[in-house]
Amino acid sequence: MQGQGRNSANKKSKAERLLRKHNLKVTVPRLSVLSVISEKETATSQPDLEKILGKSVDRVTLYRVLNAFEEKGILHKIFDLHGTATYALCSDDCPEHIHSEEHVHFTCSKCNSVYCLDEVTLPAIKVPKGFQLDMVGINAVGVCAHCKSKIN
Repeated sequence: MQGQGRNSANKKSKAERLLRKHNLKVTVPRLSVLSVISEKETATSQPDLEKILGKSVDRVTLYRVLNAFEEKGILHKIFDLHGTATYALCSDDCPEHIHSEEHVHFTCSKCNSVYCLDEVTLPAIKVPKGFQLDMVGINAVGVCAHCKSKIN
């Protein structure tokens, strides 16, 4: 039991350091959102966050937290198969206002979960003269391991 308390404290201090690194005030709603998102292996939607957080974080505050995190490069937004925005933690080197999340996002066609495939890197993309490339995103669609195990 004592190890769990220490692990929880480490996660909280890591979240606090992340907020301070991005010049954001450490607040309970921000820590709560970071805690939920960092524990999930899939990207999380605002409605799912609302359900998980319950009344501890109201809808407007959650919206503002997600926007601030996206602007600061803490989270990146990925759209699922239904067009719903989901959020996942950015890598450590994601600069403010410009997301450098150049990896593939895998969406399960059965459960609609969105996974970041960090180990799959994208090739450099050369754009025509006069164009400016801000972000590259590739979405792969298939069946996740969890859903596939239910099929077999």
